[in-house]
Amino acid sequence: MTESVSHRRSVALKYDGEGAPKVTAKGRGVIAEEIQSIAKKHGIPIKEDKELVELLSQVELNEEIPEQLYQAVIQVLLFAYKELGKQPPEQNLED
Repeated sequence: MTESVSHRRSVALKYDGEGAPKVTAKGRGVIAEEIQSIAKKHGIPIKEDKELVELLSQVELNEEIPEQLYQAVIQVLLFAYKELGKQPPEQNLED
């Protein structure tokens, strides 16, 4: 069963190797579609995880993710680095 556009949610994260990742964009419906479209246009991997998106949607824009979500977001970051054929920053994301 596919999710309708009006119920779709997206959250964009940015991680530069300093501190915790930050929520840089979030939205539902058409905004969610636009976030994904921009990500695809720029070659940014997209990981689908409805439960994590629901939790990340509660984080304010440009705020670091809360410590309780570190492990889940680490898995997303590792996925993205793998999809891009890159190595994570020096900090070991798997710890």
